[in-house]
Amino acid sequence: MYVSEVTEFLRELKKNNPQIEVDQKKGRAIWWDKEPASLARIAEIREATVAQQGYVYQIKG
Repeated sequence: MYVSEVTEFLRELKKNNPQIEVDQKKGRAIWWDKEPASLARIAEIREATVAQQGYVYQIKG
């Protein structure tokens, strides 16, 4: 059965560094696996947002 070079590389990498998967899961938990924001928090963020000019490089005179 054919196995690509990339697959072989990743298997070898994980075999030589078993800590990689644990580190990946920790990183994912930090950046992605979060509770959804409450509706009150979303409203607070929207209220604090400042509208941007149509052309950001325009010099007001």
